[in-house]
Amino acid sequence: MKITSIKVRKVEKEDSNLKAFVNIIIDDALAVKDLRIIDGNNGLFVAMPNRKNKDGEYRDIVHPINQEVRDMMEEEIIKAYNEAE
Repeated sequence: MKITSIKVRKVEKEDSNLKAFVNIIIDDALAVKDLRIIDGNNGLFVAMPNRKNKDGEYRDIVHPINQEVRDMMEEEIIKAYNEAE
């Protein structure tokens, strides 16, 4: 699996932990939209797209199945964020 495109839309909002919205394309075949880059207690991390259930809880609608893939995605996405203007 390879991320073949990353588009970063930075959020310029003071006092917000949300730093950017990100859209990616995987293997030139699958688009995943509205990932978020969050500035958390331990630095930047990537939050997967999610939606609110009827019970008020948020559930990821797309997510990596294992830690290796999550780490690879997060590394590439945060690198693109840091290089974005």
